[in-house]
Amino acid sequence: MTTNRAERLAEAIRQEAAEIVEFELLDDRLTSVTITEVVVSQDLRHAKVYVDINGEEQEISVALKALEHASGFVRHQLAMRLQIKRVPELIFRYDDTMKKALRIEQILEEEKEREKLS
Repeated sequence: MTTNRAERLAEAIRQEAAEIVEFELLDDRLTSVTITEVVVSQDLRHAKVYVDINGEEQEISVALKALEHASGFVRHQLAMRLQIKRVPELIFRYDDTMKKALRIEQILEEEKEREKLS
């Protein structure tokens, strides 16, 4: 039962936090941030918020710091929107899944081209 509740809460946080980050945080460092997934702990106290950030290493680092700085505001907004007493602590993590997938696709295409030439 707790797992189902954690999953529902994670999805609600993902949707609302994405909207908050996109429309309410007026920070130029966060223009290329997309929330991809949220994982809430079983005790509902912590939520890992995975974000995809377009840019180089330095831009990613700056955006993550900006998100950490804004986490209190985001939690407050989530509390009001979701109408829950205790919003989990938000822990922002960089999600490099898309970059890895693109790199794998590139390698497969290169291999395909090599096979055509041989």
